[in-house]
Amino acid sequence: MNRELPKGWVWTNLENCVDILDSQRKPINAEERQERIQNKKESDLYPYYGATGQIGWIDGHIFDEELILLGEDGAPFLDFSKDKAYLIKGKTWVNNHAHVLRAIENIANNLYICHYLNIFDYRNFITGTTRYKLNQSQMRKINIPLPPLAEQQRIVNKIEELFTNLDKGVESLNQAKSKLKIYRQAILKYAMEGKLTEKWREENKNYIKNNPNLKDIKNIDNSEEIYYSDELKIENIPLNWCLVKVENVADFFKGQRSPKNYYVEENHPQAKPYIRIQDFKTKKASMYTKADWCLQCQKIDTLLATDGAIGSSDFGWEGVLTHHILCIRPKVDYILPYYLYLFININKNFFYKNKTGVCSPTLRQQYVRKLIIPLPPLEEQHIIVERIEKLFSLADYIEDTVDSKLEESKVLRQSILKKAFEGKLVPQDPNDEPAEILLEKIKMEKSNKGKTIQEKLVQ
Repeated sequence: MNRELPKGWVWTNLENCVDILDSQRKPINAEERQERIQNKKESDLYPYYGATGQIGWIDGHIFDEELILLGEDGAPFLDFSKDKAYLIKGKTWVNNHAHVLRAIENIANNLYICHYLNIFDYRNFITGTTRYKLNQSQMRKINIPLPPLAEQQRIVNKIEELFTNLDKGVESLNQAKSKLKIYRQAILKYAMEGKLTEKWREENKNYIKNNPNLKDIKNIDNSEEIYYSDELKIENIPLNWCLVKVENVADFFKGQRSPKNYYVEENHPQAKPYIRIQDFKTKKASMYTKADWCLQCQKIDTLLATDGAIGSSDFGWEGVLTHHILCIRPKVDYILPYYLYLFININKNFFYKNKTGVCSPTLRQQYVRKLIIPLPPLEEQHIIVERIEKLFSLADYIEDTVDSKLEESKVLRQSILKKAFEGKLVPQDPNDEPAEILLEKIKMEKSNKGKTIQEKLVQ
Protein backbone atom coordinates (compact mmCIF):
# COMPACT_ATOMS: atom_id res chain seq x y z
CA MET A 1 0.00 0.00 0.00
CA ASN A 2 1.21 3.52 -0.83
CA ARG A 3 3.08 5.02 2.16
CA GLU A 4 2.14 8.57 1.13
CA LEU A 5 -1.01 9.68 2.89
CA PRO A 6 -3.36 12.64 2.46
CA LYS A 7 -2.96 15.69 4.67
CA GLY A 8 -4.35 15.07 8.13
CA TRP A 9 -3.65 11.32 8.02
CA VAL A 10 -0.87 9.55 9.91
CA TRP A 11 0.75 6.12 9.97
CA THR A 12 0.58 4.49 13.38
CA ASN A 13 0.54 1.06 14.99
CA LEU A 14 -2.66 -0.84 15.72
CA GLU A 15 -1.98 -0.80 19.47
CA ASN A 16 -2.34 3.00 19.41
CA CYS A 17 -5.85 2.77 17.96
CA VAL A 18 -7.48 -0.06 19.90
CA ASP A 19 -7.93 -1.52 23.35
CA ILE A 20 -6.83 -5.16 23.37
CA LEU A 21 -9.18 -7.32 25.45
CA ASP A 22 -7.53 -10.71 24.93
CA SER A 23 -7.13 -11.30 28.65
CA GLN A 24 -10.92 -11.54 28.99
CA ARG A 25 -11.28 -14.43 26.53
CA LYS A 26 -12.22 -17.84 27.84
CA PRO A 27 -12.20 -21.05 25.74
CA ILE A 28 -14.72 -23.81 26.51
CA ASN A 29 -14.63 -27.11 24.64
CA ALA A 30 -17.58 -28.35 22.60
CA GLU A 31 -18.50 -31.09 25.05
CA GLU A 32 -18.78 -28.69 27.98
CA ARG A 33 -20.73 -26.17 25.89
CA GLN A 34 -23.16 -28.90 24.89
CA GLU A 35 -23.71 -29.84 28.52
CA ARG A 36 -24.27 -26.21 29.46
CA ILE A 37 -26.84 -25.48 26.76
CA GLN A 38 -28.78 -28.73 27.13
CA ASN A 39 -32.46 -28.12 27.94
CA LYS A 40 -31.90 -24.34 27.90
CA LYS A 41 -34.25 -21.97 26.09
CA GLU A 42 -32.95 -20.39 22.90
CA SER A 43 -33.49 -16.97 24.49
CA ASP A 44 -31.03 -17.92 27.26
CA LEU A 45 -28.17 -18.72 24.84
CA TYR A 46 -25.47 -16.44 23.44
CA PRO A 47 -23.20 -16.79 20.39
CA TYR A 48 -19.78 -18.36 20.96
CA TYR A 49 -17.09 -17.05 18.58
CA GLY A 50 -13.76 -18.32 17.28
CA ALA A 51 -11.12 -17.30 14.72
CA THR A 52 -13.39 -16.91 11.69
CA GLY A 53 -16.92 -16.58 13.06
CA GLN A 54 -19.55 -18.10 15.31
CA ILE A 55 -18.91 -21.75 16.11
CA GLY A 56 -21.69 -22.47 18.59
CA TRP A 57 -23.74 -21.29 21.54
CA ILE A 58 -23.18 -20.89 25.29
CA ASP A 59 -25.38 -20.10 28.29
CA GLY A 60 -23.44 -16.99 29.33
CA HIS A 61 -21.52 -14.02 27.97
CA ILE A 62 -18.20 -12.25 28.52
CA PHE A 63 -18.77 -9.13 26.41
CA ASP A 64 -21.74 -6.87 25.75
CA GLU A 65 -20.70 -4.30 23.16
CA GLU A 66 -19.52 -3.89 19.58
CA LEU A 67 -16.05 -5.40 19.14
CA ILE A 68 -13.60 -6.42 16.43
CA LEU A 69 -12.45 -10.05 16.34
CA LEU A 70 -9.22 -10.76 14.46
CA GLY A 71 -8.09 -14.35 13.98
CA GLU A 72 -5.14 -15.35 16.15
CA ASP A 73 -4.66 -18.79 14.57
CA GLY A 74 -6.55 -20.69 11.92
CA ALA A 75 -7.63 -17.58 10.00
CA PRO A 76 -7.05 -17.38 6.19
CA PHE A 77 -4.26 -14.81 6.53
CA LEU A 78 -2.85 -15.39 3.04
CA ASP A 79 -6.15 -15.52 1.14
CA PHE A 80 -6.97 -11.96 0.02
CA SER A 81 -10.58 -12.90 -0.82
CA LYS A 82 -11.47 -14.05 2.72
CA ASP A 83 -12.01 -12.03 5.88
CA LYS A 84 -9.60 -12.28 8.78
CA ALA A 85 -11.55 -9.86 10.99
CA TYR A 86 -15.23 -9.34 11.70
CA LEU A 87 -17.50 -7.36 14.00
CA ILE A 88 -19.58 -8.79 16.86
CA LYS A 89 -22.30 -6.99 18.80
CA GLY A 90 -24.27 -7.49 21.99
CA LYS A 91 -23.79 -10.25 24.53
CA THR A 92 -21.13 -12.68 23.30
CA TRP A 93 -18.45 -15.18 24.32
CA VAL A 94 -15.06 -15.44 22.56
CA ASN A 95 -12.53 -18.27 22.72
CA ASN A 96 -8.74 -17.88 22.56
CA HIS A 97 -8.46 -18.29 18.77
CA ALA A 98 -9.44 -14.68 18.05
CA HIS A 99 -7.95 -11.41 19.28
CA VAL A 100 -10.58 -9.12 20.82
CA LEU A 101 -10.20 -5.44 19.89
CA ARG A 102 -12.16 -2.26 20.56
CA ALA A 103 -11.43 0.99 18.75
CA ILE A 104 -10.38 3.70 21.24
CA GLU A 105 -13.18 6.21 21.56
CA ASN A 106 -12.60 9.50 19.69
CA ILE A 107 -9.56 7.95 17.98
CA ALA A 108 -10.77 5.21 15.68
CA ASN A 109 -13.90 3.60 14.28
CA ASN A 110 -14.50 -0.15 14.81
CA LEU A 111 -15.66 -0.76 11.25
CA TYR A 112 -12.81 1.27 9.78
CA ILE A 113 -10.29 -0.85 11.71
CA CYS A 114 -12.11 -4.07 10.77
CA HIS A 115 -12.10 -3.26 7.04
CA TYR A 116 -8.41 -2.39 7.15
CA LEU A 117 -7.53 -5.65 8.89
CA ASN A 118 -9.21 -7.50 6.03
CA ILE A 119 -6.94 -5.94 3.40
CA PHE A 120 -3.69 -5.91 5.40
CA ASP A 121 -0.78 -8.04 4.17
CA TYR A 122 0.04 -10.42 7.04
CA ARG A 123 2.98 -12.24 5.44
CA ASN A 124 5.64 -10.65 7.66
CA PHE A 125 3.53 -10.84 10.81
CA ILE A 126 2.43 -14.48 11.06
CA THR A 127 4.27 -17.63 12.09
CA GLY A 128 3.73 -21.31 11.28
CA THR A 129 3.60 -23.29 8.06
CA THR A 130 0.25 -25.09 7.79
CA ARG A 131 -1.73 -23.36 10.57
CA TYR A 132 -0.73 -19.71 10.66
CA LYS A 133 -0.63 -17.76 13.92
CA LEU A 134 -0.71 -14.02 14.58
CA ASN A 135 0.57 -13.52 18.11
CA GLN A 136 -0.34 -10.42 20.12
CA SER A 137 3.09 -8.81 20.01
CA GLN A 138 3.10 -8.93 16.21
CA MET A 139 -0.50 -7.79 16.01
CA ARG A 140 0.32 -4.70 18.05
CA LYS A 141 2.90 -3.69 15.41
CA ILE A 142 0.46 -3.76 12.48
CA ASN A 143 0.83 -0.38 10.83
CA ILE A 144 -2.39 1.37 9.94
CA PRO A 145 -3.15 4.61 8.03
CA LEU A 146 -5.27 6.70 10.41
CA PRO A 147 -7.42 9.53 9.00
CA PRO A 148 -9.31 12.11 11.04
CA LEU A 149 -12.19 10.55 12.94
CA ALA A 150 -14.87 12.28 10.86
CA GLU A 151 -13.24 11.06 7.67
CA GLN A 152 -13.11 7.51 9.03
CA GLN A 153 -16.90 7.65 9.34
CA ARG A 154 -17.27 9.00 5.79
CA ILE A 155 -15.02 6.21 4.51
CA VAL A 156 -17.00 3.55 6.39
CA ASN A 157 -20.30 4.93 5.07
CA LYS A 158 -19.01 4.87 1.48
CA ILE A 159 -17.58 1.35 1.83
CA GLU A 160 -20.89 0.08 3.23
CA GLU A 161 -22.80 1.75 0.38
CA LEU A 162 -20.56 0.24 -2.30
CA PHE A 163 -20.44 -3.18 -0.61
CA THR A 164 -24.25 -3.24 -0.33
CA ASN A 165 -24.56 -2.65 -4.07
CA LEU A 166 -21.84 -5.22 -4.74
CA ASP A 167 -23.55 -7.78 -2.51
CA LYS A 168 -26.79 -7.34 -4.44
CA GLY A 169 -24.93 -8.08 -7.66
CA VAL A 170 -23.24 -11.14 -6.13
CA GLU A 171 -26.62 -12.37 -4.87
CA SER A 172 -28.06 -12.07 -8.38
CA LEU A 173 -25.10 -13.98 -9.83
CA ASN A 174 -25.48 -16.76 -7.26
CA GLN A 175 -29.19 -16.97 -8.03
CA ALA A 176 -28.29 -17.34 -11.71
CA LYS A 177 -25.99 -20.26 -10.82
CA SER A 178 -28.78 -21.92 -8.86
CA LYS A 179 -31.15 -21.48 -11.79
CA LEU A 180 -28.59 -23.07 -14.11
CA LYS A 181 -28.54 -26.14 -11.89
CA ILE A 182 -32.34 -26.34 -12.08
CA TYR A 183 -32.14 -25.75 -15.84
CA ARG A 184 -29.76 -28.71 -16.30
CA GLN A 185 -32.04 -30.97 -14.26
CA ALA A 186 -35.03 -29.83 -16.31
CA ILE A 187 -33.21 -30.64 -19.56
CA LEU A 188 -32.43 -34.17 -18.35
CA LYS A 189 -35.98 -34.67 -17.15
CA TYR A 190 -37.53 -33.56 -20.45
CA ALA A 191 -35.02 -35.60 -22.42
CA MET A 192 -35.74 -38.83 -20.54
CA GLU A 193 -39.48 -38.32 -20.67
CA GLY A 194 -39.25 -38.08 -24.46
CA LYS A 195 -40.17 -34.39 -24.63
CA LEU A 196 -36.85 -33.14 -25.97
CA THR A 197 -37.24 -35.15 -29.18
CA GLU A 198 -41.00 -34.85 -29.76
CA LYS A 199 -40.60 -32.80 -32.93
CA TRP A 200 -37.83 -35.10 -34.19
CA ARG A 201 -40.12 -38.12 -33.84
CA GLU A 202 -42.87 -36.27 -35.71
CA GLU A 203 -40.47 -35.66 -38.57
CA ASN A 204 -39.15 -39.25 -38.51
CA LYS A 205 -42.30 -41.36 -38.25
CA ASN A 206 -40.87 -44.21 -40.31
CA TYR A 207 -38.13 -44.74 -37.73
CA ILE A 208 -40.75 -45.49 -35.06
CA LYS A 209 -41.71 -48.71 -36.85
CA ASN A 210 -38.16 -50.03 -36.97
CA ASN A 211 -36.31 -50.27 -33.64
CA PRO A 212 -33.89 -53.20 -33.97
CA ASN A 213 -31.84 -52.39 -30.86
CA LEU A 214 -34.87 -52.89 -28.58
CA LYS A 215 -36.24 -56.12 -30.02
CA ASP A 216 -34.38 -58.35 -27.54
CA ILE A 217 -35.29 -56.33 -24.45
CA LYS A 218 -38.38 -57.25 -22.52
CA ASN A 219 -40.47 -54.52 -20.93
CA ILE A 220 -40.55 -54.70 -17.16
CA ASP A 221 -43.07 -56.75 -15.24
CA ASN A 222 -44.55 -55.14 -12.12
CA SER A 223 -44.29 -58.45 -10.31
CA GLU A 224 -40.49 -58.09 -10.35
CA GLU A 225 -38.45 -56.18 -7.77
CA ILE A 226 -38.23 -52.75 -9.35
CA TYR A 227 -37.81 -49.11 -8.34
CA TYR A 228 -39.09 -46.00 -10.07
CA SER A 229 -37.20 -42.73 -10.34
CA ASP A 230 -38.50 -39.82 -8.26
CA GLU A 231 -37.33 -37.40 -10.91
CA LEU A 232 -39.18 -38.67 -13.98
CA LYS A 233 -42.79 -39.08 -15.01
CA ILE A 234 -42.57 -42.14 -17.20
CA GLU A 235 -46.26 -43.09 -17.44
CA ASN A 236 -46.54 -41.54 -20.89
CA ILE A 237 -43.21 -42.26 -22.51
CA PRO A 238 -43.25 -42.53 -26.31
CA LEU A 239 -44.73 -45.74 -27.74
CA ASN A 240 -41.48 -46.85 -29.31
CA TRP A 241 -39.53 -46.60 -26.01
CA CYS A 242 -39.03 -49.37 -23.46
CA LEU A 243 -39.07 -49.38 -19.69
CA VAL A 244 -36.29 -51.67 -18.47
CA LYS A 245 -34.19 -52.23 -15.38
CA VAL A 246 -30.71 -50.74 -15.46
CA GLU A 247 -29.25 -54.24 -15.01
CA ASN A 248 -30.84 -55.21 -18.36
CA VAL A 249 -28.64 -52.73 -20.19
CA ALA A 250 -25.51 -52.64 -18.01
CA ASP A 251 -23.05 -54.81 -16.11
CA PHE A 252 -21.75 -54.01 -12.62
CA PHE A 253 -18.64 -54.43 -10.54
CA LYS A 254 -17.49 -52.82 -7.30
CA GLY A 255 -14.12 -51.22 -6.66
CA GLN A 256 -11.71 -52.72 -4.12
CA ARG A 257 -9.17 -51.64 -1.52
CA SER A 258 -5.69 -51.49 -2.99
CA PRO A 259 -3.11 -53.68 -1.22
CA LYS A 260 -0.68 -51.37 0.59
CA ASN A 261 2.35 -52.70 -1.24
CA TYR A 262 0.71 -51.89 -4.58
CA TYR A 263 0.65 -48.08 -4.12
CA VAL A 264 3.12 -46.40 -6.51
CA GLU A 265 4.12 -42.96 -7.74
CA GLU A 266 2.39 -41.48 -10.80
CA ASN A 267 5.48 -41.95 -12.98
CA HIS A 268 5.83 -45.68 -12.15
CA PRO A 269 5.66 -47.79 -15.38
CA GLN A 270 2.77 -49.87 -14.00
CA ALA A 271 0.92 -46.96 -12.40
CA LYS A 272 -2.82 -46.67 -12.88
CA PRO A 273 -5.03 -43.96 -11.34
CA TYR A 274 -6.56 -45.19 -8.08
CA ILE A 275 -9.86 -43.34 -8.35
CA ARG A 276 -11.56 -42.05 -5.21
CA ILE A 277 -14.82 -40.16 -4.79
CA GLN A 278 -13.01 -36.88 -4.02
CA ASP A 279 -11.29 -37.14 -7.40
CA PHE A 280 -14.64 -36.60 -9.15
CA LYS A 281 -14.35 -32.87 -8.40
CA THR A 282 -10.74 -32.41 -9.47
CA LYS A 283 -10.95 -34.77 -12.47
CA LYS A 284 -7.47 -36.02 -11.56
CA ALA A 285 -6.47 -38.97 -9.41
CA SER A 286 -4.44 -38.11 -6.34
CA MET A 287 -3.20 -41.69 -5.77
CA TYR A 288 -1.83 -44.45 -8.03
CA THR A 289 -1.57 -48.22 -7.81
CA LYS A 290 -0.33 -51.18 -9.81
CA ALA A 291 -3.42 -52.65 -11.43
CA ASP A 292 -2.79 -56.37 -11.96
CA TRP A 293 -4.95 -57.35 -8.96
CA CYS A 294 -8.42 -56.15 -9.97
CA LEU A 295 -10.85 -55.09 -12.68
CA GLN A 296 -10.37 -51.64 -14.12
CA CYS A 297 -12.95 -49.09 -15.23
CA GLN A 298 -13.09 -47.82 -18.80
CA LYS A 299 -13.97 -44.42 -20.23
CA ILE A 300 -17.43 -45.65 -21.21
CA ASP A 301 -18.31 -46.56 -17.61
CA THR A 302 -20.46 -44.59 -15.20
CA LEU A 303 -18.98 -44.40 -11.69
CA LEU A 304 -21.33 -44.08 -8.72
CA ALA A 305 -20.43 -43.40 -5.08
CA THR A 306 -22.14 -45.99 -2.85
CA ASP A 307 -20.46 -44.98 0.42
CA GLY A 308 -19.86 -41.56 1.94
CA ALA A 309 -20.95 -39.02 -0.69
CA ILE A 310 -23.75 -41.31 -1.86
CA GLY A 311 -25.15 -40.48 -5.28
CA SER A 312 -22.13 -38.60 -6.60
CA SER A 313 -21.33 -39.85 -10.08
CA ASP A 314 -18.77 -39.29 -12.82
CA PHE A 315 -17.89 -40.42 -16.31
CA GLY A 316 -14.85 -40.82 -18.57
CA TRP A 317 -12.33 -42.40 -16.18
CA GLU A 318 -9.79 -45.17 -16.78
CA GLY A 319 -8.15 -46.89 -13.84
CA VAL A 320 -8.74 -48.72 -10.57
CA LEU A 321 -11.69 -47.93 -8.30
CA THR A 322 -11.73 -47.61 -4.55
CA HIS A 323 -14.21 -49.87 -2.74
CA HIS A 324 -16.56 -46.90 -2.25
CA ILE A 325 -17.36 -46.74 -5.97
CA LEU A 326 -19.66 -48.88 -8.14
CA CYS A 327 -18.78 -49.26 -11.82
CA ILE A 328 -21.76 -49.42 -14.21
CA ARG A 329 -20.70 -50.62 -17.66
CA PRO A 330 -23.20 -50.07 -20.49
CA LYS A 331 -24.17 -52.82 -22.94
CA VAL A 332 -23.50 -50.67 -25.97
CA ASP A 333 -25.80 -52.65 -28.25
CA TYR A 334 -28.69 -51.22 -26.25
CA ILE A 335 -27.62 -47.99 -24.61
CA LEU A 336 -25.17 -45.17 -25.23
CA PRO A 337 -22.60 -44.77 -22.41
CA TYR A 338 -23.33 -41.07 -21.91
CA TYR A 339 -27.10 -41.61 -21.94
CA LEU A 340 -26.68 -44.11 -19.09
CA TYR A 341 -24.47 -41.68 -17.18
CA LEU A 342 -27.03 -38.88 -17.54
CA PHE A 343 -29.78 -41.15 -16.21
CA ILE A 344 -27.67 -42.15 -13.18
CA ASN A 345 -26.73 -38.52 -12.61
CA ILE A 346 -30.33 -37.29 -12.50
CA ASN A 347 -31.15 -39.80 -9.77
CA LYS A 348 -28.69 -38.58 -7.14
CA ASN A 349 -31.48 -37.71 -4.69
CA PHE A 350 -33.13 -41.11 -5.20
CA PHE A 351 -29.90 -42.91 -4.31
CA TYR A 352 -29.28 -40.70 -1.30
CA LYS A 353 -32.83 -41.21 -0.02
CA ASN A 354 -32.39 -45.00 -0.17
CA LYS A 355 -29.09 -45.17 1.71
CA THR A 356 -28.83 -47.40 4.76
CA GLY A 357 -26.89 -46.75 7.97
CA VAL A 358 -26.22 -43.52 9.84
CA CYS A 359 -22.56 -43.24 10.83
CA SER A 360 -21.32 -44.96 7.67
CA PRO A 361 -24.21 -44.81 5.18
CA THR A 362 -24.10 -47.08 2.14
CA LEU A 363 -26.21 -47.67 -0.96
CA ARG A 364 -27.12 -51.24 -1.81
CA GLN A 365 -26.65 -52.19 -5.46
CA GLN A 366 -30.28 -53.31 -5.82
CA TYR A 367 -31.37 -49.64 -5.89
CA VAL A 368 -29.24 -49.13 -8.97
CA ARG A 369 -29.73 -52.50 -10.67
CA LYS A 370 -33.52 -52.55 -10.30
CA LEU A 371 -34.10 -48.90 -11.09
CA ILE A 372 -36.33 -48.41 -14.14
CA ILE A 373 -34.80 -46.51 -17.02
CA PRO A 374 -36.81 -45.18 -20.00
CA LEU A 375 -34.95 -46.43 -23.06
CA PRO A 376 -35.32 -44.97 -26.56
CA PRO A 377 -33.90 -46.65 -29.66
CA LEU A 378 -30.20 -46.01 -30.22
CA GLU A 379 -30.81 -43.57 -33.04
CA GLU A 380 -32.96 -41.39 -30.80
CA GLN A 381 -30.47 -41.74 -27.94
CA HIS A 382 -27.86 -40.19 -30.23
CA ILE A 383 -30.17 -37.27 -30.96
CA ILE A 384 -30.98 -36.82 -27.25
CA VAL A 385 -27.33 -36.89 -26.18
CA GLU A 386 -26.37 -34.46 -28.93
CA ARG A 387 -29.06 -31.98 -27.89
CA ILE A 388 -28.29 -32.29 -24.20
CA GLU A 389 -24.61 -31.63 -24.86
CA LYS A 390 -25.46 -28.49 -26.86
CA LEU A 391 -27.77 -27.17 -24.14
CA PHE A 392 -25.29 -28.06 -21.41
CA SER A 393 -22.53 -26.35 -23.38
CA LEU A 394 -24.59 -23.16 -23.38
CA ALA A 395 -25.24 -23.52 -19.64
CA ASP A 396 -21.51 -24.10 -19.05
CA TYR A 397 -20.67 -20.93 -20.99
CA ILE A 398 -23.14 -18.91 -18.91
CA GLU A 399 -21.83 -20.46 -15.69
CA ASP A 400 -18.22 -19.67 -16.65
CA THR A 401 -19.27 -16.08 -17.29
CA VAL A 402 -21.04 -15.92 -13.91
CA ASP A 403 -17.99 -17.39 -12.15
CA SER A 404 -15.78 -14.85 -13.87
CA LYS A 405 -18.03 -12.03 -12.64
CA LEU A 406 -17.98 -13.45 -9.12
CA GLU A 407 -14.17 -13.45 -9.18
CA GLU A 408 -14.24 -9.88 -10.48
CA SER A 409 -16.46 -8.91 -7.55
CA LYS A 410 -13.80 -10.16 -5.12
CA VAL A 411 -11.15 -8.08 -6.88
CA LEU A 412 -13.48 -5.07 -6.93
CA ARG A 413 -14.09 -5.43 -3.19
CA GLN A 414 -10.34 -5.34 -2.57
CA SER A 415 -9.98 -2.38 -4.94
CA ILE A 416 -12.60 -0.43 -2.97
CA LEU A 417 -10.74 -1.09 0.27
CA LYS A 418 -7.38 -0.19 -1.27
CA LYS A 419 -8.73 3.18 -2.44
CA ALA A 420 -10.35 3.75 0.94
CA PHE A 421 -7.09 3.36 2.85
CA GLU A 422 -5.14 5.48 0.39
CA GLY A 423 -7.56 8.37 0.95
CA LYS A 424 -9.04 8.15 -2.57
CA LEU A 425 -12.56 6.94 -1.81
CA VAL A 426 -14.05 10.09 -0.25
CA PRO A 427 -12.95 13.74 -0.32
CA GLN A 428 -10.94 15.19 2.56
CA ASP A 429 -12.38 18.00 4.67
CA PRO A 430 -9.79 20.63 5.77
CA ASN A 431 -11.94 21.34 8.83
CA ASP A 432 -11.43 17.81 10.21
CA GLU A 433 -9.17 17.53 13.24
CA PRO A 434 -5.95 15.86 12.02
CA ALA A 435 -5.31 12.32 13.20
CA GLU A 436 -1.93 13.38 14.57
CA ILE A 437 -3.68 15.52 17.17
CA LEU A 438 -5.91 12.58 18.12
CA LEU A 439 -2.82 10.44 18.76
CA GLU A 440 -1.19 13.19 20.80
CA LYS A 441 -4.26 13.20 23.03
CA ILE A 442 -3.92 9.46 23.56
CA LYS A 443 -0.22 9.81 24.44
CA MET A 444 -1.04 12.50 26.96
CA GLU A 445 -3.79 10.37 28.49
CA LYS A 446 -1.43 7.39 28.80
CA SER A 447 1.24 9.64 30.29
CA ASN A 448 -1.20 11.09 32.84
CA LYS A 449 -2.35 7.59 33.80
CA GLY A 450 1.26 6.55 34.30
CA LYS A 451 1.94 9.58 36.50
CA THR A 452 -1.12 8.91 38.59
CA ILE A 453 -0.01 5.33 39.26
CA GLN A 454 3.50 6.48 40.21
CA GLU A 455 2.12 9.15 42.53
CA LYS A 456 -0.04 6.52 44.26
CA LEU A 457 2.97 4.26 44.72
CA VAL A 458 4.96 7.10 46.29
CA GLN A 459 2.10 7.78 48.70
